[in-house]
Amino acid sequence: MNITTKEFGIVDEEKVYLYTLENDRGMKLSCTNFGCVVTEILAPDRNGIFENVVLGFNNVDEYIQHKTYFGAVVGRVAGRIKDAEFELDGKRYILPKTEGNNHIHGGVKGLHERVWLAEPIERKSAVGVKFTYFSKNGEEGYPGNVQLTVTYLLTNDNQWIFTCHATTDQKTILNVTNHSYFNLTGQVKDDILNHELTLKCDRFLELDKELLPTGNILNVENTVFDFRQGRKIVDGVHSNHPQNILVGDGYDHPFIFTENHNREIFLKDSVSGRTLTVETNQPCVVLYSSNQLQGDFTIQEGVQVRKYLGICLETQGLPDAIHHPHFPSIVLDKGETYELKTVYSFGVEQS
Repeated sequence: MNITTKEFGIVDEEKVYLYTLENDRGMKLSCTNFGCVVTEILAPDRNGIFENVVLGFNNVDEYIQHKTYFGAVVGRVAGRIKDAEFELDGKRYILPKTEGNNHIHGGVKGLHERVWLAEPIERKSAVGVKFTYFSKNGEEGYPGNVQLTVTYLLTNDNQWIFTCHATTDQKTILNVTNHSYFNLTGQVKDDILNHELTLKCDRFLELDKELLPTGNILNVENTVFDFRQGRKIVDGVHSNHPQNILVGDGYDHPFIFTENHNREIFLKDSVSGRTLTVETNQPCVVLYSSNQLQGDFTIQEGVQVRKYLGICLETQGLPDAIHHPHFPSIVLDKGETYELKTVYSFGVEQS
């Protein structure tokens, strides 16, 4: 197993590095200490051909210029916070409004645009990088000094293991995720509409016109939100369900798991044979079919960005949970430790 390091650019007079992890089977994962961004994952198809299966850019400047959140760790709180404010113990906290009247993905310069400290990890059966960042009290409006540690490991079982641990010196809110856009066709040869997804989820959150949870939890039964037996993403694009139309013809919805650590997410591309199994300790996954992805720019393969080019599987707490007491809490108190673990296992199915 091997780790290589090279310079990837400069941000705020700090050098940014690109770390490429390679296992004994030839799989590679590249990541940078700018936002813990995963820039590239080379995974084999059924013929053993290694190709990139995530969307990314060639240098750090493009990640700053284009607000796509490709591959980044987002937070302090992933997703939207209604009216860009919240209360804790009777005190009101005001956050920057970064999407209309609301706050999204941690603010103007959330975790995704911070330069983290990085330390390579070499183990007998895995290589990786440990990223650390100290988020000061008041950063982007959030209370508490928060110490964060993110670890990426690549194993010889073709698994990418993503963990995040955090502590705070005063009560705050925290809900972190990784915002990778997957495309199992390899080198973005096609969009993700024919990807087949299976989710162990029987409920999802209803969204309002600002894409915030209404608080209503809906049953997937007899809808295109039922992925329990597998379903192609294209079903939601052509659907006349009001929730699909609302988000731009597709999916941008939190799904609540019925179980964890047991193949609760399974994605496959039948053409390449590539599969992705995701297991997590988080209560939900936000399924986003890149309905809003647009702009006059290209990604690292030279492909023009467009809708449905990637699929995000954001394992996390429920969005805007601070405004919905019946959602699992995202409050982190002094003396507590926030712990996230998500495992992405790459495989192949023969035709």
